[in-house]
Amino acid sequence: MEFNKEYDASGLACPLPIVKTKKALADMTSGHVLRVLSTDPGSVCDMAAFAEQTGNALLEQGSENGKFVFYLKKA
Repeated sequence: MEFNKEYDASGLACPLPIVKTKKALADMTSGHVLRVLSTDPGSVCDMAAFAEQTGNALLEQGSENGKFVFYLKKA
């Protein structure tokens, strides 16, 4: 999937991946896609809840090279 910006939250524990994702999205234009990498297993549930609460779309989530990968589209 194509993305406009990437944030690597590897090694960060809850709630930092969400806090840093929120900050990264704040600097982006509506409609742009942010790719987030995380090693925190809790980020799977957290990222879905974050997307729902903020109105940003969670386009896709999966795993790659032992990390969780999320694609969020800024509202």
